Amino acid sequence: MTTLADPVPGGRPGDVERATALSGELSGRGVHGVVLAYVDTAGVTRVKTVPTAKLASAAAWGVGMSPVFDTFLADDRSVTTDVLGGPDGDLRLYPDLDHLTVLAAQPGWAWAPVDRIAQDGTPHPGCGRTFLRRTVARAAELHGLTFRAALEIEWSVGLGTAPEGAFVPAAAGPAYGATRQVELSDCLADLLAACAAQGVDVDQLHPEYAAGQFEMSVGALDPVAAADRSVLVRQTIRAVARRHGLRVSFSPAVSARGVGNGGHVHLSAWRDGRSLHTGGDRRYGLTADAEAFAAGILGRLPALTAVTAPSPASYLRLKPSQWAGVFTAWGLETRETAIRLVPGTAGHGEEQANLEVKPVDLAANPYLALGCLIAAGLDGVGSGAQLPEETTGDPVRLDAARAAERGVHRLPASLDEAVAAFRGDGVLRAALGPVLADAVSAVREGESAGVAGLDDERVAAAYRWRY
Repeated sequence: MTTLADPVPGGRPGDVERATALSGELSGRGVHGVVLAYVDTAGVTRVKTVPTAKLASAAAWGVGMSPVFDTFLADDRSVTTDVLGGPDGDLRLYPDLDHLTVLAAQPGWAWAPVDRIAQDGTPHPGCGRTFLRRTVARAAELHGLTFRAALEIEWSVGLGTAPEGAFVPAAAGPAYGATRQVELSDCLADLLAACAAQGVDVDQLHPEYAAGQFEMSVGALDPVAAADRSVLVRQTIRAVARRHGLRVSFSPAVSARGVGNGGHVHLSAWRDGRSLHTGGDRRYGLTADAEAFAAGILGRLPALTAVTAPSPASYLRLKPSQWAGVFTAWGLETRETAIRLVPGTAGHGEEQANLEVKPVDLAANPYLALGCLIAAGLDGVGSGAQLPEETTGDPVRLDAARAAERGVHRLPASLDEAVAAFRGDGVLRAALGPVLADAVSAVREGESAGVAGLDDERVAAAYRWRY
């Protein structure tokens, strides 16, 4: 007879005992169920839930989940690769108990990210969380590097009473305007309270540029924890809004016009407890490895957009002169370049200096996005890459000769262009591995084919409530 003391491979030593103790603690706090969450290739968060009393069982043996979702599209249509997308096979979802969180805005529930493990106990090659962890470990092994990361979260708040499928902004007023903050004051206060209760340190929360749009910035963590936090915070935003009769969208474009929702990535490389983005002898205090890391990302941005901007709606957002970073350019505090060098406030550069990568939105799987950005940066470190001349102002104003001299080119203007660049990028495909790389290509091509012939407004409507 199999018992909890004899779990199949896949969990971590001590997890069964921890889960047993946690189950009792959670029950005592009125928690009845645990949400087990992961993000699929299309960027959709998929879940299974278990009663609190079954948490120890989940830690011991995992919870069954079909691998078919690796090739699901955002609208639940499905594509296939040579190994994914069929009816065969099963996986186990193993909760990461280190990141289990009681959900303040969903009374009776807790939440945990999961690792997806094959039935024989080996890591599933399509698991984005495993891919990111593997990439981080490779950076430490090859170059002694660690990272700190954070993803900005932008979302649009609509009235819950709007007609089906429509977006009606729930707040008016100008960008960064007090009017909009006042109109949703109670909801925003509840959001801050929920984040604090869940241990999420919020740096900023403010109205953004588009109608009904807000942004939250959170504290940096190691990359896997940062991706987990991004998923948790979005679940929290959605739950708090619903309790106030509101509806939120994290889609890159809720409308074909205007500024879309971004998910800019802030990323810094460290060695022996010191940031490589300050105190060096390169431009603006970068060390040689920090410059090479940034140059590696810059050089692979066209292919990276297939991962960081993975939806047809992403390309409604990626437009020049809207601070979306649609050119292969970098600059010091330049918000129109794809990579913005942030040196931090005087006296705090050690803690604050980082790279902001702008052509990223929240349709992206955060584990894949961070893993691919780090893989690109590591390739730059390995080759000793150097940054070209920086760009100031809006790159769209550069004449052809100056743009060519600096290597400034327009990023893909469509998902098809991004997939073509990704298919030709051996570094990213090798980092992902063949199973996951093929899933990325197949899902992106499926999304693109699904909106063929639609005008921009219909594309925006198709994805408005998918993220």
